[in-house]
Amino acid sequence: MALRAQPPADVLLGGKTLPLEVTRRKGAVNMTLRLDPISETVRLVLPYRVALSEGMEFVESRRGWLQQHLDRLPPRIPFAHNQEIPILGVHHRIEHMPQAKRGVWVEGGAVFVSGKPEYLARRLRDFLKERARQEISRAAHDKSQEIAAKVGRITLKDTKGRWGSCTPYGDLAFSWRLVLAPAHVLDYVVAHEVAHLQELNHSARFWRLVARLTTHTAEAKSWLRRYGAGLHRYGS
Repeated sequence: MALRAQPPADVLLGGKTLPLEVTRRKGAVNMTLRLDPISETVRLVLPYRVALSEGMEFVESRRGWLQQHLDRLPPRIPFAHNQEIPILGVHHRIEHMPQAKRGVWVEGGAVFVSGKPEYLARRLRDFLKERARQEISRAAHDKSQEIAAKVGRITLKDTKGRWGSCTPYGDLAFSWRLVLAPAHVLDYVVAHEVAHLQELNHSARFWRLVARLTTHTAEAKSWLRRYGAGLHRYGS
């Protein structure tokens, strides 16, 4: 069981103000500190016996460590003219074409966005979500047919903690940001969730089923561990 404690202040680090989240966790023996690479939130976990003031001293003593981790984060890439974004792992330059009437389209290593500049980010995000829906839906239905399973509703979200999920009713949910990852990574995540249509667990039988549906398990899992958090740096 964990209880939130209200910290006295955020953390000012390298000219940036980072949110500080303090949690008291039953069973915790030592204070722990981490920097969330997606939200850039400093997360401090305290045992119940440790005073909040002692926790704040611990944060202060780890400022150098926090700064190192902050400096290692990939830069945030806005959805803006001349920026580069990956689509299925292939980098495309964003080209704003205000006079065009074609919406958003991909051509010659670039993704073109028409219309007023204030609508560029939203239009590009909508385009990427639709592309994600197409890629994920096609893969999910193809893979479900391989194992004679039935897919329920497929929804796209912008989840921070997981790339996909499956309910006991066969409904699947995925992060739309998978469309930014290499194709083999998207393929693995879809295979993982489709396998849950038969095995709602992570047993040996489940992993054999995943291996039947994709050949990219080890490579994709490694890529997500190393680069997955960076996908949340786009468009923010």
